[in-house]
Formats: sequence, C-alpha cells, structure tokens
Amino acid sequence: MRHMSELANTHIWRYLKILIGSLIAGLGYSTFIIPAKLLASGLSGIAVIVYYIIDLPIGLQLIVYNIPIVYLAYRVFGKLYAIDTIIGTVMLSVAIDATSFIGNYHLVEDPILNSVFGGVLVGIGCGIVFRANSNGGGFDVLGAVIKKYYSLDLGTVVFGFNLIIILIGIVLFNVSIGLYTLINMYIVGEITNKVVAGFNRKKLIIIISPFSEIIGWTIIQHIGRGVTFLNGEGAYSHKSQKVIFAVVNLTQVSKVKLIVNAIDPTAFMIITDTSEVAGRGFTIKMPEKHSSKDLTE
Repeated sequence: MRHMSELANTHIWRYLKILIGSLIAGLGYSTFIIPAKLLASGLSGIAVIVYYIIDLPIGLQLIVYNIPIVYLAYRVFGKLYAIDTIIGTVMLSVAIDATSFIGNYHLVEDPILNSVFGGVLVGIGCGIVFRANSNGGGFDVLGAVIKKYYSLDLGTVVFGFNLIIILIGIVLFNVSIGLYTLINMYIVGEITNKVVAGFNRKKLIIIISPFSEIIGWTIIQHIGRGVTFLNGEGAYSHKSQKVIFAVVNLTQVSKVKLIVNAIDPTAFMIITDTSEVAGRGFTIKMPEKHSSKDLTE
C-alpha cells in the first residue's frame, strides 16, 4: 500500500513538472517570440508561420500536427512513450494558447531581447519537461525515429528540420527574422541542455599516488566525502597501486588539491566535470554513522 502511494506521488510530481515546464515555455512564446514575429523550432515553427499568415491558434495547430507523430511514436516506441508524448504536447499547446493574450501588450520591442529572453524561457520550460521524461512531440519524436532506423545523430536530424523552417521563414518574411530565429534556437538548445544536465554540476576526481590510502582517508576525514579505491596497475612497471575515485562539489575541489599537494606533490590527478550525480551522499542522505567499509564503497 505504501509503495502504491509513493508511486502515485511520483507520477503526480512528474506531471506537475511537465505542467510547469509547459507553462514556462508557453510564456516564452507568448511574451517574446510571437510578438516579435520570430519563428520557432520544430513543429512549433510551422505552426507559427501559419499563425502569422492566417491567424490560426498555434496550440490548436500543434495538437493537430502531432496526431500522426503520436501514432508514429506508438508504433515505434510503444504505448508509454506515446502517452508521454500526448501529455507533453497537449500541455504545451494549451499553455501557448492560454497565455497568447500577453502578446497584445508587446512588453519588449527590441527583437534581440525578444530572441534572447524568449529562448531562455522556452529552453527552461523544455528542459523541465525533458527532465520529467516527457517531450513536446514534433521533430524530437521524428528525430528519435530516424535515429533508431538510420543511426543518424538526433541533434543533426532536428537541426536539419529546423534549417528548412528558417529558410521558409526567410523566403516568406525577411533575412533578419531568420537570423534572430537562429539566435533564439541556439539559446533554446543551450538552456535546455543545461536544465536537462542540471546546473548543480559536480567534479569527478581521479588520483593516482603511492600514498592513495592516506590521501583517501584524509579526504574522508577533512572534507566528508566518500572515496572509492580502484585497483590499478602501471602499464610499464606492472606495479599495483590503489587509484582514488571521488566525486565532490565544486567548492571542495580546492580542498582536495591542498590535501593531495600536502601529502604527495607528484601525484597524478584528473579533475573533470560530471553533469549529474545520483545516489548515496548526493541525492540520498548518508547515515550519521557509517563503517569504514561504507566510506570506501
């Protein structure tokens, strides 16, 4: 019973995130992109062009355009993926049409500001939707299908579709609209990736030293981060030694450097970004008391 309740709460929270992301993206379209007569990526771009020509509601168009996309998603990826596509598409479509009245106020006149801030809001909204394991339908689904059957990169496929939309916009309107839209698409892509990957980035540290055990336990005691000892062997010397594997916060990197330099200034150390960390010590709280075995796992 408790498991069912937790599962229900998880789904409720997921759908709430899809709703919030859709509303933010809808505000990006209605407040900045549409009033500035800019284009958009994916099927939204086609809907925007039609809206500019015959004033047909964008959200309504998206629902209609995505009907064959949803069917394709169902046939290729199954029922659950199709349901997520329907939910994401409907929420985004309703959000765009429900907030369309904001465009009547023309809050920002500068096309560059509209392009930038529209891209930021749409990127944040789409990123939240993607983090909830959903999507807004359109070219993302088509790109996934093409990738599955033709092994083409998803980003390349979607970019190709968007390039066609930009060219159509340039022909129908003017070059400036196309260039401003390129700026907007770039920002949307970058912000979406940031949100999906997570802004709270961690640092992965690998340390190779004859004094690995001392360094590892010093990190545990003075920084409070668990470390893992990996068994390594030098390719030239065939000498066995322990390799330290640890993930720390950005603010803890300098402390790790100080510890390593104090114990072994010649230690080989690799520090690299890691976009998302889950599990004990990060998304799961560490117990107050733990054994030495727990700390080194």
